[in-house]
Amino acid sequence: MSDIELIAIVERYLNGEMNADERIRFEMLRRENVEVDNTVKEHQEFTSRLKQYGERLEFENLLNDIHNEIDVQALKDEFIHHPSLIVRLWRNHHSKISVAASIAIFAVLGTLFLTGYLKTQKQETDVINLKKEIAQVKHTNDVISKSINTLNTRSKVVAPSNYHGTGTAFAISSDGYLVTNFHVINGADSVFIQNADGTSAYHAKVISTDPANDIAVLKVTDASFKTFGALPYGFKKAKSDLGEDVYTYGYSKDDGFYSRGYISSGNGFKGDSVKYQLAMDVDFGNSGGPLLDAKGNVIAIISSKQAHTDGAYAIKSKYLFKAIQAISPDSLKSDKIILNSKSKFANLGRTQQLNKLQNYVFMVKVYN
Repeated sequence: MSDIELIAIVERYLNGEMNADERIRFEMLRRENVEVDNTVKEHQEFTSRLKQYGERLEFENLLNDIHNEIDVQALKDEFIHHPSLIVRLWRNHHSKISVAASIAIFAVLGTLFLTGYLKTQKQETDVINLKKEIAQVKHTNDVISKSINTLNTRSKVVAPSNYHGTGTAFAISSDGYLVTNFHVINGADSVFIQNADGTSAYHAKVISTDPANDIAVLKVTDASFKTFGALPYGFKKAKSDLGEDVYTYGYSKDDGFYSRGYISSGNGFKGDSVKYQLAMDVDFGNSGGPLLDAKGNVIAIISSKQAHTDGAYAIKSKYLFKAIQAISPDSLKSDKIILNSKSKFANLGRTQQLNKLQNYVFMVKVYN
């Protein structure tokens, strides 16, 4: 039996193309003939390495795509103004850039040489070309990894030195406008918004403030931002009733925090007509979050607790309408903020409401 005939039989065996009798006879031959058994094992290893080689080529294409997408110098320049960029970059690409892409290929080459498959001049030429490809992929991998490690080191140094605090903000339009409390962003040099798991983080600019009513309007300024999507909740301008069930979602902790309660007074501390008093648990990080009724209408903005008092307070939504109307047209440029009046939450359970709501409520991180 020639080597070519033996390989053909081995391939039929490994591919499951033999019938039961042929398989039994061949397995008996393997036990009796060491050379045949070794050929089967070597061919198994060979085909396994070829499969890994195919996977490596796919991996190489991924690395090349990433490298083409990433302008390292632009990243460095952008990062100075946007420290959260490294978080998104690493989350999106770390599994692709941290793999040692060439290990499997060297294993393939080693096996091919050991099994005698690389004998012809053409195959030797292919091996030389393959080595060049491996070196190029490895270089690309090293460049990207080194750049990210440099940016990551910067993020660990820059952020804590001027970090001021957090609050909550929520979208008031699909094109990047949000609202929070004035006291959350007061004095800030830089403002960033981030969702609970860090997959969405953007730089935001303070567009307008209403210090008297503790309201601030923000606008996402990142070039990468596209849209929040259509808002699922509406905005109710009319006054809500005493005893009405309400709830909020915000960032009093490192992750999202849900709390429910009811309106305990139509006015705030010492008769403050701008706010409602609430019977519900909130913390200072909830400041700027939405207060919604059972139908999913935003009726107020949480302004957290008043010192030495029970309960919490929220700025009535009619003052949000006024704050938006007072924004200078120059600040809005060609935009126009129109608050949605129809809620899509009315027929949803609370869990479903929260699943949708959390995509539009963000942690505010302030640096100064």
